[in-house]
Amino acid sequence: MTYKSIALRQLLALAGAASMLCSNAFIPSSSTFGTRHIPNTQLAQSAAVEQEIDVRTGKPTGTSFLPPETVERAKAGNKIEKIKMAKDGTSAWSDIYDYAAKIRAGELNWEDVEKGDMNNRLKFVGLLHRDKRTPGQFMMRLKVPNGIVNSDQMRFYADSVEKYGEEYGVIDITTRANIQLRGVKIEDAGDIMDGLHARNQTSIQSALDSVRNMVGSPLAGIDDQEMIDTREFCNAVNDLISLDPVTKTRGNPMWGNLPRKFNIAISGSRDDFAHTHINDIGLQPCPHGETGEMGFNVVLGGYMSIKRVAESIDSDMWIPADRESVVTFCEAVLRIFRDEGDRKDRQKARLMWLVEKYGVEEFKKAVIAEIESYDRGVKVEDFQPRPTESFERRELLGVHKQPQEGKSRVGIFVPAGRLSQNECRVLADLAEKYSDGEMRLTVEQNVILPNVDDDKVDDLLAEDAFKKDSRLKINPGFIEGNTVSCTGAQFCGLALIETKSHAESVSKKLESLVTVDRPIRIHWTGCPNSCGQVQVADIGIMGAPAKKEDPETGKMKAVPGCKIFVGGKIGEEAHLAMEPEMMGIPLAEEDLVPVLVDILKDKYGAKDKVEA
Repeated sequence: MTYKSIALRQLLALAGAASMLCSNAFIPSSSTFGTRHIPNTQLAQSAAVEQEIDVRTGKPTGTSFLPPETVERAKAGNKIEKIKMAKDGTSAWSDIYDYAAKIRAGELNWEDVEKGDMNNRLKFVGLLHRDKRTPGQFMMRLKVPNGIVNSDQMRFYADSVEKYGEEYGVIDITTRANIQLRGVKIEDAGDIMDGLHARNQTSIQSALDSVRNMVGSPLAGIDDQEMIDTREFCNAVNDLISLDPVTKTRGNPMWGNLPRKFNIAISGSRDDFAHTHINDIGLQPCPHGETGEMGFNVVLGGYMSIKRVAESIDSDMWIPADRESVVTFCEAVLRIFRDEGDRKDRQKARLMWLVEKYGVEEFKKAVIAEIESYDRGVKVEDFQPRPTESFERRELLGVHKQPQEGKSRVGIFVPAGRLSQNECRVLADLAEKYSDGEMRLTVEQNVILPNVDDDKVDDLLAEDAFKKDSRLKINPGFIEGNTVSCTGAQFCGLALIETKSHAESVSKKLESLVTVDRPIRIHWTGCPNSCGQVQVADIGIMGAPAKKEDPETGKMKAVPGCKIFVGGKIGEEAHLAMEPEMMGIPLAEEDLVPVLVDILKDKYGAKDKVEA
């Protein structure tokens, strides 16, 4: 089997991709899926390791790109490192087809699949086994650069999970403006992967120790306050990390063995809709102080985990807003992180720990030296002064004029980011009817229809999809419309509480009790990993132990509960609420809602509905 021959299956799936894309969905004009620019250093490194081939695929292993010293550290590293060393995860996509065929033929059950594959390596294909909640079923995480999807893709998501029923076969919009499919079984995964590739998408390298979904501005190209259109940059960096430079298919082994996950966000305006302050690399638009050239100030090291929550720090680096500079900078940081990041303690294997080990100034020198070694003419300058003029972060829900004459964007609220199969199809129909098939996902887990004709807005607002009994809304309340939630205990084995159903119910209850004069962001997360990002919220609710008196015995008993964080901020004045303001609050609505009402009144000026 040759390296290039492995491309055949993906290339066959891609054959009809162009006809399936909506006419207005963004693809860089220079290229299409599978054929975009690949830096020469990647090709050189691929050639250098040709002899280290994975027999399953004929492709180089992710481990083969690591220097010997890193390999030795990985061999002596943590449990996950040893699993990766025992069998390379970057070729796990090939195992999917094999397992699926054997299961369908009755030669294998999912229980027979090696645990290292089932619970770890298959994550490189975006398949995360939900063994504690739904044994034998997976969450499939995609890659949706800049959060842009089209009607055909949205219908495909619904079709892919339909066989799993309404309870398990659901679709989630994530806090990285991404898509996660629920309920997937291993025997169906290969067909779903092929369908994604035929639709210009992939799930490969979307989980475990990979670079996660590229977050950009949901208003890219339709924003009168835009400083930089993030779409091309998100696509270019996505290709750097997940497009094979030899086969031109998805799955790039060069970045297939990082020490830990890695997040990149590129902001397009002062609103910072991408939340750069909680990403490993955050690119914040800023003109050069002397020349006026548009570029990015770089912040580094932001992340959330069970052991530590860190806000990104200024790197004292500025790069021009051109494709070569952005891709090269990200490549340089990734190379240093890949080869030098901690392989022993996964809690210390995030970029921030490496930056702190170097010191900011020394890390800057290391990045610049790495960039110069590529000899691409990319220059890094010192941090540039941020704009100081007054600016108010804007809202994404509702109807808003675009700079394009006669066009508006319409933001649609999706409660807790959870979509049913029918709701996916409804959104697909609406997008096809009003926005040329295009949709933008947001990190607040909602959907934007761009480029809606102004004379069609009233028709859109009158659609049955937004009637009173519908979950989908265009003008929700200031509390309900700003609710964010992680997966919760329904599917996630780490969650201490169920979040999505509580988030939806509690927000409605609060809307019925109080009035606020501005958006109040309430985030829910089931555990200290904080996938729901409670530290950035006005009010953050984190699953935690609690006790409550048993009315029958009069004794205190353990019940589902939470910690409450207060005062997080996003945008230019981003700030993380690091410590909980309250702990041990029972989750039952009769206990939690009065506490939240008091916080809303004391901190955010809420008034009782009767007073209003």
